[in-house]
Amino acid sequence: MLHDTMVVFRRQMRMTLRSPAMVLTGLLQPVLYLVLFAPLLRSVAAQVGSANQYTLFVPGLLVQLAVFGAAFTGYGVIGEWRDGVIEGERVTPAPRAALLLGRLGRDLVQLLVQVVVLIALAYAFGMDAPLPELFVGVVITLLLGVACAATSNAIALSAKDERVMGSVVNTLLMPVILLSGILLPVGLGPHWLRVTAGLMPVKHVVDAVRSCFAGDLSTSGVLWGSGWALLLCLLGVWFGTRTFRAEA
Repeated sequence: MLHDTMVVFRRQMRMTLRSPAMVLTGLLQPVLYLVLFAPLLRSVAAQVGSANQYTLFVPGLLVQLAVFGAAFTGYGVIGEWRDGVIEGERVTPAPRAALLLGRLGRDLVQLLVQVVVLIALAYAFGMDAPLPELFVGVVITLLLGVACAATSNAIALSAKDERVMGSVVNTLLMPVILLSGILLPVGLGPHWLRVTAGLMPVKHVVDAVRSCFAGDLSTSGVLWGSGWALLLCLLGVWFGTRTFRAEA
């Protein structure tokens, strides 16, 4: 399993390194938010008790990277299926799970590079998050990214069509955009909105990462967010593996 996973991973990494523009493009939108939107949040940060607007805003950008960047990785699977790559992998003795895990390894490395670059820029702009707690927040973010990438690959392999894939992913992402508090804390909204957002697992992940960046690991929100991120990761990998076994 490990050998076959590494074979798929190395192939996927070679493909990514041949077109680094894809990694940079995925990072462009969060960087623009960091440069153009975060300076407007100084009063909002003071309103919610945060001394630094970047410490408040960057965790949401990291989750945005994990969700939106990973959610569209499945388009590459559709291209590989159309080019016969998936069919070629089917005739090998490699376990079907390795075909997914190798791709997830590539997605994880790509997300980690983007996260590191974004955090480095945030520190340059004045973010003051403590490093040990920040590391915990990054781990939570990566777990969510794996969940989204695995689900995206599974949807893509089931749909086998970019238009269907786009419709499904955009429909799933819309509630995340509106209710997870990626850009602004949901606590600023009315009571009914806060109650509705509480039903959104990604909202708890955002809150957990924000608490980590604020240097507070003792809150129950960190435990809830970490638990949700781990559960979503396990469910995503299970769903992706099941789909690869059925479709590939």
